[in-house]
Amino acid sequence: MPTPKRYYVTTPIYYVNDVPHIGHAYTTLACDVLARFKRLDGYQVMFLTGTDEHGQKVEKSAAAAGLAPQAFCDRVSGRFRALLETMHFSADRFIRTTEPDHIRSAQELWRRIEANGHIYEGSYAGWYSVRDEAFYSESELVEGEGGQKCAPTGAPVEWVEEPSFFFRLSDWQQPLLDFYARHPDFVLPQARMNEVKSFVAGGLRDLSISRTSFRWGVPVPDHPGHIMYVWIDALTNYITGVGFPDTASDAFRTFWPADVHMVGKDILRFHAVYWPAFLMAAGLEPPRRVFAHGWWTNEGQKISKSLGNVIDPFALVETYGLDPVRYFLMREVPFGQDGDFSRAAFITRANADLANDFGNLAQRTLSMIAKNCGGQVPKPGALQEEDQALLDGIDATLARMRAHFDVQAIHLALEALWKQVAAANAYVAAMAPWALRKTDPERMATVLYVAAEAVRKLGILAQPVTPDAMTSLLDQLAVPKQARNFAHLGTRGRLAPGTPLPQPRGVFPRLQALEESV
Repeated sequence: MPTPKRYYVTTPIYYVNDVPHIGHAYTTLACDVLARFKRLDGYQVMFLTGTDEHGQKVEKSAAAAGLAPQAFCDRVSGRFRALLETMHFSADRFIRTTEPDHIRSAQELWRRIEANGHIYEGSYAGWYSVRDEAFYSESELVEGEGGQKCAPTGAPVEWVEEPSFFFRLSDWQQPLLDFYARHPDFVLPQARMNEVKSFVAGGLRDLSISRTSFRWGVPVPDHPGHIMYVWIDALTNYITGVGFPDTASDAFRTFWPADVHMVGKDILRFHAVYWPAFLMAAGLEPPRRVFAHGWWTNEGQKISKSLGNVIDPFALVETYGLDPVRYFLMREVPFGQDGDFSRAAFITRANADLANDFGNLAQRTLSMIAKNCGGQVPKPGALQEEDQALLDGIDATLARMRAHFDVQAIHLALEALWKQVAAANAYVAAMAPWALRKTDPERMATVLYVAAEAVRKLGILAQPVTPDAMTSLLDQLAVPKQARNFAHLGTRGRLAPGTPLPQPRGVFPRLQALEESV
């Protein structure tokens, strides 16, 4: 039997102490687009996201709020669920690290690593950032305001001394380098892979993986008083989500190893060094890829709470509409690089690509059919070379989009698709169906049928990034719900002549009012 097509994509689980911002939306949106594309392409998909709810900072924040840690997490985790709803993310599971199945999973991973001889007891003394939940060596520290020692991220650090269990990370230097050599695309973009290899080649120190100075975390099994280091706890969510420790379960056998862990570049080391080492130490396969995307700036400025320029995804959607926000974030910047969000660039991109190009193509095609073909799918005559060339060109785009999505080059997939939007617009302009109405009505019907078919195909292909607008567009073409996947490209899903169509309405309005206020 052929191997079933499956796809497992994850976001990091987001720190419950944070307020959802554009970075969270960006990572999760990329995963949502990948998941939607794969589902439409016939894959069985698992898309996981959630919240990281343990650690010293959460414990302190809960105390400051006058709440028990669990009650605090229950209250604030909902902010990230709300982000999923607002952005129409299609996650299959929203996982929380305080859930019983996750605690069971994290403890079992610990037991397996310990049983294999990769954990020992000792005492930790060094610099720790509560905000980052990370340990730093003296050489990594930078000077902050007033000469304060800070992590490379700018977070303050404090000196910590406490009993701790250690993971023998130093033993995994060569196995990791060997693994990277066998899997050169394990980390993308390639520049990030080079960073990871350089870090590991520079030498690895054993890693403190338990804390005794606070209590809010997953208890270390069989060692009272010790709490798991939050990163071994948090990373385990990726296997919890597919049924670990039941490695014989259908979910685990189907989806592990994960196809893509999507992360911001600031947490790459945890995912590309610590995580594969933990997994191999436990006798489990590492994920197939970690993709580390870049950061956004706001109107050319670094985004920070102190500057008050944090970009609120909820406000973005309320101001501009959901599909323009989704499209801009995925199309504007080469995915993997840093990008700048500017109001002017957003409006220019939305109006040019969505309203002028795709929106106008759909609106004028459907309006001409409503006016000249009795509001029904027209009956075409024999297709001419230029008709078939347009339809074949759109169909061929699927293979190019697959290739781009398989290396998470989302911007290139959309670029390839919008080239076909431009080709369809050029076709309509060259065929001039409005002029054929009197001179050759049969040819007019053929041109409008081909244009409508082009819009149908483009609408199916654009669903991963602009799902709401494409639902509206495919409804206007009377495309059955079950005929909106990629299997219905080519000739299989062709529009049936004579099918009544509803009154056309725009799917991508111009952002004129906003444009005038810039």
